[in-house]
Amino acid sequence: MAKKKQKNGYDQTQHHTNPWLYSLQIGFFAGLIWGIVRWMFYEMKFTTIMPGFAADPFFKESFLKTGWGEVLGIAFFVLFSIAAAFLYKIALGKLRGPWPGVLYGAVWWVIIFIVAGPLLGIMEGIRKQGWNTLYTELCVFLLWGIFIGYSIAFEFTDEASREPIKIQ
Repeated sequence: MAKKKQKNGYDQTQHHTNPWLYSLQIGFFAGLIWGIVRWMFYEMKFTTIMPGFAADPFFKESFLKTGWGEVLGIAFFVLFSIAAAFLYKIALGKLRGPWPGVLYGAVWWVIIFIVAGPLLGIMEGIRKQGWNTLYTELCVFLLWGIFIGYSIAFEFTDEASREPIKIQ
């Protein structure tokens, strides 16, 4: 929603971003982009965690290893990312810079790979997974967290886009 006012030869546009719609978009694209990256790393054998790990409690592993299962797994990762983006907006939305996003991704990695994943039987414990899997997944989750955190922080702390534009 933009409001325009003219004053002293300047076109003053006030731009107001809907934080919930913006968080939905960021979560969608974070899940899509990093879900596809996770799938590529799985196909290249950098990680042994299936792309559909988030759908594991709801579907059989044999289905999740098929092409449609991998697509469904990416869709579940998108839904997970949307929820994570909303949670980031609520809890950490006022923080600036990339570091809160890095920490956010690291916390989610710990929750999924050390706490909830083995507890729910979605994946093996951290000691049974290889170093390649652990490093790959940690890096993806750090970048995923930066994507969500920095995107949200940049939109809501960026004042340059709200400066008046001179009419020529």
